[in-house]
Amino acid sequence: MSETVHQEFKIDTSLYKIREIRQLTESTFVVSLPRCRFNFRPGQHISVSIKGDYQSREYSIYSGAQDEALEILVKEVDGGYFTPKLKNLKPGDYLEIHGPFGKFGMDPRKKESHRHVFIASGTGIAPFHSMVRSIPGLDYQLIHGVRYPSEAYESDHYEKGRYVLCTTREPKDNFHGRVTDYLKTREFEPNTAFYLCGNSDMIFDAMEILKEKGFQREDITVEVYF
Repeated sequence: MSETVHQEFKIDTSLYKIREIRQLTESTFVVSLPRCRFNFRPGQHISVSIKGDYQSREYSIYSGAQDEALEILVKEVDGGYFTPKLKNLKPGDYLEIHGPFGKFGMDPRKKESHRHVFIASGTGIAPFHSMVRSIPGLDYQLIHGVRYPSEAYESDHYEKGRYVLCTTREPKDNFHGRVTDYLKTREFEPNTAFYLCGNSDMIFDAMEILKEKGFQREDITVEVYF
C-alpha cells in the first residue's frame, strides 16, 4: 500500500439503532445508522455485529465524513450466516459497531496535484462513495465493475461523466466487459493516483495492467475485499 499521512480517530464500541435499511437491488442494501459523533476518515471500515449475536463482519463506510448518517453497503451472501440476518433487521433494531479501522484512503499530499481514478468491483465501491461525498471539488473518475446495470448502486450520487459502469451481462448504455477490459482501452495522465477496491482477482489483474502502462507501485493504493 502506498505511504499515506492520516489523522487517527479513537476506536470505540457502541450500540446503534438502525434508522433505515435502503434496498438497492434484490440482494444489495444500505444500512443507515445515526452518526452519534462517530468520526472516521473516508476509506476506513468498521466491524458490525447484531445485538446478542457473537459473529461480526467488517464493512467499509459508505457515507461521507460530513453526512448525518453512518452507512454501510451490504450484499447478501446466498447461504451465508450473517448477511441474511442483517437484511431482515428493521428500523429500531440494534447493531454493535466497533471502529473505525484501516489506513486505506486518499493521500492528502496528492489531493490537488493528482487526478484520482477509483477502480471497484461490486460493493468495493463503498469507500469511494465515501471519499467522493467527503471531498468537494475532487478531480476523479470512478470505474465500477458489476454483472448487471441494475447494480450501478446509487450512481446518481456522482457528478455527470465521472462514473463509468462496466457490466459483464445485459449491457445497456455502458461498457460491456470487466473493469480490467476497460482499463486496457484507456490512457491515463502521468499524474494519476489509482485506488483499487474489490475482489483479489480484479485487483491483481488491474495492477498488472497499470504497471504495463508505466505506473509504479507507489501510484496504486489497494484494499482487498476477498
